[in-house]
Amino acid sequence: MTSLTKVLLIASLTLVAACESTYYSAMETMGVEKRDILVDRVEEARDSQEEAQEQFASALEQFSALINFDGGELQDVYEALSDEYEASEDAASDVRGRIDAIEDVSDDLFDEWRQELEQYTNANLRRDSERKLRDTERRSKQLLTSMRRAESRMAPVLDALRDNVLYLKHNLNASAVGALQGELNSIEADVAQLIKEMNAAIAESDAFIASIENPA
Repeated sequence: MTSLTKVLLIASLTLVAACESTYYSAMETMGVEKRDILVDRVEEARDSQEEAQEQFASALEQFSALINFDGGELQDVYEALSDEYEASEDAASDVRGRIDAIEDVSDDLFDEWRQELEQYTNANLRRDSERKLRDTERRSKQLLTSMRRAESRMAPVLDALRDNVLYLKHNLNASAVGALQGELNSIEADVAQLIKEMNAAIAESDAFIASIENPA
């Protein structure tokens, strides 16, 4: 990494941190704390995953329609699949961005929480707050692990869809479609695993939100 690259990277990170700090300050003036922002972002990521599930299922349906093509305009079916692939890419990008946003605010929340522990004069209250911090951090890590696991399942589906779309782009005929028959089962299995992992992450999201809104 060159010196200029390092300087630009540091400047970029500093700018991002400054923007986040300004955002938090603005939200706090309206009575919205980092904890509230975290809950909102978890809800947004959960909704994004639900939408991604529907999108990937739609892409699979369109790929199946192409593989089982039986008359009509093959070009129209191909273009519909290409559109579904691009929509799936967008859905995956949105999910990744939502998870990154959770990670950012949770890190900032826990840093602030740890610093504020030092301000207590009441030892009992400090211990209780410290216990809640550890529990919330544990739940957050568990949630992010589940979300990242589901996110990783999107890549094989996107790769397969991209490969098939590219292949058909220059080989759009019944013979080429027939050559892809074996791809359908593989993509079906990948989408099924993706939906399973996303359902687990969505359940983790609901549990995490409940733990924040109704702490023990």
